[in-house]
Amino acid sequence: MSEPLLSVRGLSISAGAGAQRVSITTGTDLALGRGETLAIVGESGSGKSLTARAIARLLPPGVSAEGSVHFDGHDVLRLPESQMQRLRGRRIALILQDPFTMMNPLMRAGAHIEEMLARRPEFAGRGARAQEMRRRLAEVGITDEDVAHRMPFQLSGGMCQRVALAAALAGDPELLIADEPSTALDVTTQAEIMRLIKRVQETRGMSLILITHDLRLAFSTCDRVMVLYAGSLLEVGDGAGVENDPFHPYTLGLLLSEPPAEKRVPRLIAIRGAVPRLGEVAGRCSFADRCDWAIDRCGAGKPSLSEIAPGRATACIRRSEIAAEMRALRHRALDVVGPPLAIATGARPRVNVASLSKTFAGRRGREVQAVKGVSLSIGLGESVGLVGESGSGKTTLGRCLVGLETPTSGGIEIGGIDASDFARLTPSDRQATRQAIQMVFQDPYATLNPRHSVRRCLSEALRAAGNEASEARIRDLIGDVGLPEDFADRRPSSLSGGERQRVAVARALAVGPKIIVCDEPVSALDVSVQAQILNLFKRLQEEHGLSYLFITHDLAVVRQVVDRLYVLYLGEIVESGPTEAVMSHPQHPYTRRLIDSIPRSAAAGRSASVPPAA
Repeated sequence: MSEPLLSVRGLSISAGAGAQRVSITTGTDLALGRGETLAIVGESGSGKSLTARAIARLLPPGVSAEGSVHFDGHDVLRLPESQMQRLRGRRIALILQDPFTMMNPLMRAGAHIEEMLARRPEFAGRGARAQEMRRRLAEVGITDEDVAHRMPFQLSGGMCQRVALAAALAGDPELLIADEPSTALDVTTQAEIMRLIKRVQETRGMSLILITHDLRLAFSTCDRVMVLYAGSLLEVGDGAGVENDPFHPYTLGLLLSEPPAEKRVPRLIAIRGAVPRLGEVAGRCSFADRCDWAIDRCGAGKPSLSEIAPGRATACIRRSEIAAEMRALRHRALDVVGPPLAIATGARPRVNVASLSKTFAGRRGREVQAVKGVSLSIGLGESVGLVGESGSGKTTLGRCLVGLETPTSGGIEIGGIDASDFARLTPSDRQATRQAIQMVFQDPYATLNPRHSVRRCLSEALRAAGNEASEARIRDLIGDVGLPEDFADRRPSSLSGGERQRVAVARALAVGPKIIVCDEPVSALDVSVQAQILNLFKRLQEEHGLSYLFITHDLAVVRQVVDRLYVLYLGEIVESGPTEAVMSHPQHPYTRRLIDSIPRSAAAGRSASVPPAA
């Protein structure tokens, strides 16, 4: 067997110094061959991104790495910075989740690629660089020469990620580290970017490390998978093996939390609790507090990663004892199907939108029509989905419903009140409409005041609705969304992403709404937290009779929470109907393209590939 291109041994990362030193990851080992693809998966806080940055020696100030990182014979952690600069960018390249943070906002798109090419003597001339820059853009699917002359803010997220990829590949690296390269993108753009990365990798024989929390993406893209949790490596194996027969309870929990795209289930299986800090679980199994199979022995010492089968390793000391139970649970999860949906008919809808259009003023006097003649309805206790790519008009429509935008034409009726223009409503009608419909946004941190405690946030919402902000009511709201009472005195900075989203939901509930517009409420969350929040939405709907408008680009999520579905393309509805009908038998080419873009591995959806339970 040839020597690996990358060999990592005992890589540990910590922050601070002396008594203030805090461990972030324990000793991590990995090897990557030439042309091989490795996925490092795990939830936020697991240490995935810092591990990737340590390999490229790009850790932030105050964070250090120990151990060894050998790249093609070079000891990366001990190289002089001058030599590391020659290695980084030319032979090792890094792509980040947000392409806008990688690009200089004052440089045109093409200049980023030319800057990388200028390091190479064959492109010393301006004409040669410009010609090669155009070829590199074409390699990532950009044939419009005007793109090279645009600033980053003038590009869409998908286009900006393509330019960032072209710049990263301009040095012809042997290793590409892609840190969540498609998380912020809609499903079709995500599929295009990942196909592009795989094509370039195969053409060049390049090695690839993919950092992601998306298991579907990892299994559909990578040869091997490493599962990281709270800074510790819990499982390693080939992608198909880990997907079909996970050896560690945490890996199984991640798989069970993933909403299936092929069917609707009664309830998602969520991992309870949250990811701890490494210091909180030092000297014992880091997953024990959240594991259904944990016993006293699991807390007696830190389990090491042990090879159980060829190419398969796990850090679970009870693997042989619980293997049959884990497989049986997986089989039950694969076999379960939710009951058929009862679509509400006959009753007057809570929300009725008729021929709504919204036009914005564009550059150089041109108009941009974001929404074009959209009509939809939301019934009593019904969940309605609105899906489409970025720029399709989903969020604009949602903002029109809650009065944050005013339609250019068309009508909106909410609870029998004409809410087409909130500015023209009488004070009593405006108050009634704002109480009837609330909105939960994608980024809860951006919608919560960082200086206000959870108690103050909920108190303001209660008073704004004319309700008493009593301690009992605040406790009820916090309990309603599954948070402990002592969270009332916490501020957003001390909450995880899932906890912040629960607070945002509690704030929406404070005014006693009948309809909640959910704008990508789980897209920024880890898969296990996503399952918790989706189950929360289901429970609240059953307990309070809520109606939802669920805005998302994740069709697997849609299948779990939505009764009826509207597909939006370039501001127009191109298909609608019961969710199961639209997902199983799409009629419009655009709907079929959305569904076909869902990442799937070769084994996805085939329960027969899972080893027998006993």
